Amino acid sequence: MKLSRWMTALALLTSFSALAQPRTTPEPRSAPNPAVRTLRVEGKGEAKAEPDEAWVDLAVETVGNTAKAAGEENARKMERVIAALTGAGIPRKEIDTRNYSVYPEYAQPAPNAEPKLRGYRANNTVSVHVRELPRLGDLIDRAIASGANRVDGVRFALSKQDAVYAEALRQAVERGRKTAEVLAASLGVRLGGVLEVSTVSEPPHVYPARMAMMEAGDKSAPTTPILPEEQTVQAQVTLIYAIEGTR
Repeated sequence: MKLSRWMTALALLTSFSALAQPRTTPEPRSAPNPAVRTLRVEGKGEAKAEPDEAWVDLAVETVGNTAKAAGEENARKMERVIAALTGAGIPRKEIDTRNYSVYPEYAQPAPNAEPKLRGYRANNTVSVHVRELPRLGDLIDRAIASGANRVDGVRFALSKQDAVYAEALRQAVERGRKTAEVLAASLGVRLGGVLEVSTVSEPPHVYPARMAMMEAGDKSAPTTPILPEEQTVQAQVTLIYAIEGTR
């Protein structure tokens, strides 16, 4: 009985002690800032430049009764092509294998007949990096005279694309800014600072080379003319401006 009374008294004392403890009042939260009004515009820029380097894809195709024969003949001819190019001043490191294949060829079978093996075809394609564009036509002629029997294409490029891209980007920003100014004036608001900007770059537009092939065996034939097209670099920007109020 005494123990029960003692426990009751202890419980009451604990309750009074808890009530007596000071309570901390949470600080009021600051009111959220009003949403900032924005204006989002896009601008595009474009810059052109003459290419100063090119890659030409030269191929040697050979056929043989066996895969070994076709491959060996192909190797001999390609070695002559590479020797002609390096002899003309192209560093060996600027010549890379782009594709190599050896595969069987079958004669067109008669109806309900088994396909008949006709032989094997070997193909070796190299990509040649040319830094002196005026020599491009002469190099192609040398390769053909040495055994190359296919020119798969010529690709032009800019070795210093950063400067051209910078001009395209400058134009894109300028056009985006002017668009924002026109919109702000039309809406009767004041244009604030730029809150966000993002860019999108595009690779140069590559145009096929215009070329006229001459007969390789005709020593009096002029050099194959190669007419490179201008390279076009584009840039796009997205600008987000703050709107500061009415004008």
